[in-house]
Amino acid sequence: MQLSQLSKAILISLLPASSVFAAGLDRSGQSISAFLQPGNYAEASFTVLDPTVEGTSHLDNKKLSDMGDDYYFPGAAVKVQATENISLGLIYDQPFGADATYGLDTGTFDNGKESTKVKVRTNNLTALIGYQPTENWNIYAGPVWQTVKANINLRGNAYSLLSGYNINVEQKDAYGWAAGFAYQVPEIALKASVTYRSEIKHKADAVETTTLASINPAYSFLSYKESTVDATTPQSVNVDLQTGIAADTLVFANLRWVHWDQFAVKPALLAQASALAKGKAQNLIDYTDDQYSITAGLSRKFTDKWAGTAAIGWDSGAGNPVTTLGPTEGYWSVGLGGQYSPAENYFIQAGVKYFWLGDAEAQTGGDVKASFEDNHALGYGMKIGYRF
Repeated sequence: MQLSQLSKAILISLLPASSVFAAGLDRSGQSISAFLQPGNYAEASFTVLDPTVEGTSHLDNKKLSDMGDDYYFPGAAVKVQATENISLGLIYDQPFGADATYGLDTGTFDNGKESTKVKVRTNNLTALIGYQPTENWNIYAGPVWQTVKANINLRGNAYSLLSGYNINVEQKDAYGWAAGFAYQVPEIALKASVTYRSEIKHKADAVETTTLASINPAYSFLSYKESTVDATTPQSVNVDLQTGIAADTLVFANLRWVHWDQFAVKPALLAQASALAKGKAQNLIDYTDDQYSITAGLSRKFTDKWAGTAAIGWDSGAGNPVTTLGPTEGYWSVGLGGQYSPAENYFIQAGVKYFWLGDAEAQTGGDVKASFEDNHALGYGMKIGYRF
């Protein structure tokens, strides 16, 4: 049961749709599994999420229609074994994001013509260099390049005088780093890795507007502002484990911690306008708890060309009540995946995962405005891998 032989048949990826609906803004799970593949390796993936997030307004006790937008994100990686002891890798993913559009229904999160909308995008490129002093150990580190872009519109009675607020955050890049180590025992197909990613501090240009001047001309000084938004994407730790338990069979687990505690985005105009409207400055997005998640499962090779994976997962969420821009609190999940290998050096993998989303209360300005219960999501994806 050599690890190199088994890994060629079964690629442990925790399914293409692995995280996709995690706590806070977390999406991809920031895996480096491609970098730990033996030899030279490249992959490309595509993941889609179809959420259903419905709730009830606390302002009028009426039903809120589905506000969770479908979204997709790509991923890619390449790893080269430059020498017997040195490996190089490049990993692209979109680790954080948000997509939501409230319906034109109760007036809580809409004004009858427009509704609250949010779109947050990140791009992440991780360059790693690994040193393997023996066949058992791999020590790696490298820089991380990241961009953030966002467009958010607040509408409805939930925001009081802040209804009509808009912010457009221009794409801006910043840098961090990643480091970790891996240990493997080929004879029992065992592999374990621990990867730390640093926080990344962004200082992005933004344009903020409000409709306060149309309510009272005296507020015209709060109608438009070009500002700089400070945001720090969180540090995290991933622990990945796998081992063979029988011929052609692996069990695996991924544990992830993300430091969302005290995360907050505080645009200048929003802070001024909310202090005027509500007597205290309001954050655009904030979270109160760290995220903890675990995914565990089993992969089995059925034939030389076919393999399958089954996994279950749990995510703690990042605090409750939550922001109105993402009103869910963690999840339970179950997933299935299959892998077809037409030849030894390449494969096609597909997977599907169902999420039971945790109930949450959505707040703005410190006041709960709606409850979201009994929601779910469906994630699915495809990956192509090639060994060269």
